[in-house]
Amino acid sequence: MGGKKSFDDYGIDTEGVLDGEMKAKCPQCADERKKYWLKTLSVNVSEGVWFCHHCGWSGSLGGKFTKAQIRKIIKPSWLPGTTADMPPKVLTWLVMERKISSDALSANHITARKAWMSPEHPDVMTIQFPYYKDGEVVNVKYRSGDKLFRQEKNAEKCLYRYDDIVHYNGDDPLVICEGEFDALTFCEAGIQTATSVPDGAPDESAKKFKTKFDFLKSAGPILEKYKQVVLCVDTDGPGKLLEQELVRRIGPEQCLKAQMPKDCKDANDVLRKHGVAAVRRLMTEAKPYPVSGIISAESVRSELESMYDNGLERGASTGWSCVDPYFTVKVGEMTIVTGIPGSGKSNFLDAMAINLAQSQGWTFAVFSPENWPVQRHISTLLEKYIGKPFRNRQNFPRMSKDEMYTGLKWVNENFHFIIPREESMSVETILKKARATVLRHGVRGVIIDPWNEIEHDVKAGEREDQYISRSLSSIRRFARFNGVHVFVVAHPRTLIKDKDTGKYKPPTMYEISGGANWRNKADNGICVHRPEVNSPAVEIHVQKIRFREVGRLGTARLNFCADTSGYTEPTPGIVPGINESPF
Repeated sequence: MGGKKSFDDYGIDTEGVLDGEMKAKCPQCADERKKYWLKTLSVNVSEGVWFCHHCGWSGSLGGKFTKAQIRKIIKPSWLPGTTADMPPKVLTWLVMERKISSDALSANHITARKAWMSPEHPDVMTIQFPYYKDGEVVNVKYRSGDKLFRQEKNAEKCLYRYDDIVHYNGDDPLVICEGEFDALTFCEAGIQTATSVPDGAPDESAKKFKTKFDFLKSAGPILEKYKQVVLCVDTDGPGKLLEQELVRRIGPEQCLKAQMPKDCKDANDVLRKHGVAAVRRLMTEAKPYPVSGIISAESVRSELESMYDNGLERGASTGWSCVDPYFTVKVGEMTIVTGIPGSGKSNFLDAMAINLAQSQGWTFAVFSPENWPVQRHISTLLEKYIGKPFRNRQNFPRMSKDEMYTGLKWVNENFHFIIPREESMSVETILKKARATVLRHGVRGVIIDPWNEIEHDVKAGEREDQYISRSLSSIRRFARFNGVHVFVVAHPRTLIKDKDTGKYKPPTMYEISGGANWRNKADNGICVHRPEVNSPAVEIHVQKIRFREVGRLGTARLNFCADTSGYTEPTPGIVPGINESPF
C-alpha cells in the first residue's frame, strides 16, 4: 500500500516530461496570484525535486533531500520573504528614510537578511531585490547599509520588475530609472510601469560598456509594448552617460526626459523632499528629446557650451597616425569608400574597425555578402586581430588553436554580422537589422560592403540617380539619428588610365555609377588604391571631408601584409608616409 508517490500526488503537472528540468505552475500559490498562469515552479524530474521561485515551496518524491539540497539542485540562491521577516531596524529605515511603504516592499518581494558580499564582508545585513522574469527569479541584487553591491553570479540580466511591466495593460509610459529604489519610488506614487537598469550607470570614462546594457537583449517585447519611455536617471555624470546611451539605443523618438527638481539628484530624492505628487509629475511633465524638425537653441545649450569651451571635437583615431591628419571617424556620419577592384577596400575597413574596437571600444554591424560564408570573413578578422595567419603560410607561424579561440571570443563581442535570410537584402532591411544591433549591442559602426550586392528597390519611373540620392539620404539619416558611423563600399563604374604611365588612376566618387550623388550625399569620401599590384604599398586618398574638424583632403600611405591581412605604417625615411593629394 502507499507505494512511491508521484508528482501528481502533489498536484504538480509535469506535462509528460520524463527526464531533465522543466517549469510548472505551483499548486501552492498559483491560484492566489493575479498572474496565475506563470510557471514559477522549477521541477527536476530526474531527481524528483521541486522549488517555487515565488512562494518558496519545495519538496521531493522520495523524501531523501533536504531543503538545502533541493535549492542546490534547482539552483535558486534566494528565498522570498515578507516585511515580517525583516529586522525592524531595516524596515523602519526603508519606510521612514526612503519613504517606501511596507505594501510596496511586499508587492515587490523585497527582503532583508544577512548575505555574503565579499571576502572582507562575508556576513552582512543586506536589502535584497529579486528580479523576476517569466515567474522565475533570474537575479538578485544585494545592497548593504554602507552601499556595497552584489548580484548573483552568471545571472540573467533583465530590467527590474520585468514581469510587472511586460504584462501591464494600461496607457502609462514605461519609466526607466537608474536604481531599484527609484523604481519603487514610482510604485509608491501609484505608477506600476517603473523599472530600473540592473547594473546602474557606467563610469564616465568608459569607452566600452561590456555587459552594462545586456538587459536590452531581452527588453524587445517591453519596448515594443510602450509607445513612450520616460528616462528618470541620476543627474550626475554617470547618470547623464546612461541617459545618452539609452536614448541612442532605444531611439529619441520614443524617449521622454524627466525634469528633476534642482535640489534632487534622483526620483527617491523627489519622494523624500517633495512627496508623491512631485514623483507623478516626473512622468506626466517629462519632455521629448529633440528628434527631427524644429528644435530650440536652448535645447542644445550644453552642447554649445562644450563646443565653446573645448572646440569642435575630432572623430576617433583610425589607429594609424599617418591617416589621422586626413581622416578620423565620427559618429553620425556616412563615409563612401571606393577603389579599383582588388585594391583592398574590405581589408582596409576591417583593419580600421579592429583598430576602433581595440582603442575606442566600438562594436560593429557588418553587411558584407562578398565575404560570405561568414566563417571565412571571421578568419580574416582573426588574422588582423592576432597578427598571425589563420592558414599555414611559409613566412609566418600560424596562430595556435588557443589563440584562435581567444580571438574568436573577442570578435564575437565586437562584430555582429547582418545576413538577411528570408527578407530581401534591401537598404531598408539592412538598416532595420542594423537598428536592432544598436539596441541590443550598442554598435557604433556599420559597414555595408559592397553597394552592388544590395537588392535595390527602385520605384516605378525612378531614375538610377534619384534612387541613389534617396537611398544615401536614408543611410545618412540613420547614421545621424542612431549615433553611428556608416561606411558604404561602392565599386567604380569606369576606370581611367594615366596617359603617361598606362596605370589606372585612383577612382573618385564621380566614377561610381550614379555620379555626383555619391559625392554630394557623402560626409566623407575615401579611395583605397594600390599603384602596383604586387607591391605592399597602399594609398589612402581622402577625397572629401564635410566638416573640417574630422580631417582634410590628402593621401596617407600604408603597407599591407598579405600573410596577416594587416596594415602597418611605413618606416620613416624609407617610404614616404604622407603627401598632399590633388583631390
